[in-house]
Amino acid sequence: MSEDTVLPERESMEYDVVIVGGGPAGLSAAIRLKQQAIEQDFEISVCLIEKGSEVGAHILSGAVIDPVGLDTLIPNWRELDAPVDTPVTADHFIYLGPSGGVRLPNFAFPPLMNNHGNYIVSLGNVCRWLATQAEELGVEIYPGFAGAEVLYNEDGSVRGVATGDMGVARDGHHKDSYTRGMELVGKYTFFAEGVRGSLSKQLIARFGLADGRSPQKFGIGLKELWQVDPARFKKGLVQHTLGWPLDNATGGGSFLYHFGDNLVSVGFVVHLNYKNPYLSPFDEFQRFKQHPMIRGVFEGGKRISYGARAITEGGFQSVPKLTFPGGALIGCSAGFVNVPRIKGSHNAMLTGIMAADAAFEAVKAGRAADELVAYAQAYEHSPVYRDLKRVRNVKPFLTKFGTFLGTPLGAIDMWMNNLGIGLPFTLKHTKADHESISKAKDCKPIAYPRPDGKISFDKLSSVFLSATNHEEDQPVHLKLKDPSIPIDFNLPMYDEPAQRYCPAGVYEVVRDAAGDNPRFQINAQNCVHCKTCDIKDPTQNIVWTVPEGAGGPNYPNM
Repeated sequence: MSEDTVLPERESMEYDVVIVGGGPAGLSAAIRLKQQAIEQDFEISVCLIEKGSEVGAHILSGAVIDPVGLDTLIPNWRELDAPVDTPVTADHFIYLGPSGGVRLPNFAFPPLMNNHGNYIVSLGNVCRWLATQAEELGVEIYPGFAGAEVLYNEDGSVRGVATGDMGVARDGHHKDSYTRGMELVGKYTFFAEGVRGSLSKQLIARFGLADGRSPQKFGIGLKELWQVDPARFKKGLVQHTLGWPLDNATGGGSFLYHFGDNLVSVGFVVHLNYKNPYLSPFDEFQRFKQHPMIRGVFEGGKRISYGARAITEGGFQSVPKLTFPGGALIGCSAGFVNVPRIKGSHNAMLTGIMAADAAFEAVKAGRAADELVAYAQAYEHSPVYRDLKRVRNVKPFLTKFGTFLGTPLGAIDMWMNNLGIGLPFTLKHTKADHESISKAKDCKPIAYPRPDGKISFDKLSSVFLSATNHEEDQPVHLKLKDPSIPIDFNLPMYDEPAQRYCPAGVYEVVRDAAGDNPRFQINAQNCVHCKTCDIKDPTQNIVWTVPEGAGGPNYPNM
């Protein structure tokens, strides 16, 4: 088919509510809508699309969950074989130095940091289970379909979304397998794409949803799943560390969660406002595992999965306006992570529930494509709002004072909030993360140790474990606004940090045999959809868009 050929009309399907994204927020919204329909004897149609090959394929989180979201949505979940069966039995906090560490006393931490009553889970498996609950209630779920375009009514309100075309070749021509995307039209559309959702990003800009808010802040979370020696397994143990290998000015830390059958989730978070362009979050993670207090957990074990994902860290002061004509942002598309607790799935679920309640009442009243003001009002009087407000100054303290001083200042502020005497002001985030990076000439290169193939590994072998797959003959989904910037500007100015901040080896600076004539290479087939490039690129030249549906990682038990 030539490029001059008129595209066929998209087929269209109409629903009361369309949901983009099969994570905790989207699935909770879908379930709640159908629960309300049953309770009030009112029929409502709900469609949910998920860009992964199945629900859960793209879900990556620690995860220790606060069950308040599940308790609210499905109070009898404990009787329904939910994959939530490892209660936290012990909490360890350790400050690491290069060769040792100090365990911090639990009594020094505010009560909200206590994980008693929480559960260690595979969030991907929790989402798979939630999908079965949704389908049993009549929700139509379509995995393998990526929301590629927002559709608008003539008055500018959101009409729904279109899924991406299938069967487009890398050069843009239509293959024999070409299929036009579908239009999914709804009275209301929920965007539950997770962190830095490509459509949510467009909506935030179009409707000015971030006006008057602090810039959103992010981290990158890298995670591995290990089957460990039973002698080293401590079911229910939750361990967090601060400090080494990161310097005081670079925020982040680690987690180790023991759950299931001798499984350990190990992860490392680096705040994306780091300054040194030579820093590689992936390599910081690998050398962290070699620490004398950490390495022993993995000796004799087997690494079985790997992945990476951005995390919203802006908190209370960065939450955008949640509604716009015809739709709403829910979950991490808006950013409801409680940073010191390292938890967001419970808040994602609760925001999905609140949005669903508002949409149900609107549909029942015969409304469509207006603004769901009731959702925004519910949020402002909700546990989510209170959860974020009481920790609102922790991230700014870390940014301003570094880990060593910022951590105790944040703890004091949380204690004060717990006692009802919190600070009477809210510290702001002043910079977007891409604005924080320093010039290469002002920073020292970091010499990372070679991986040993037993405890530490390289990027490509790690990506292999993520089961990432994309149709090779398709347009590159990582777009450059200006193809000249990586080599002509980012390379001399910042030593092109994309080749290090990407945790999957997507971006390379390739030279000829003499080491000259650098060119920027994008290995889009490696992309694990973490969105770090869209966030951290110094000139905001890289735009992450959805690839052909079902492309990306296929995380098992992550």
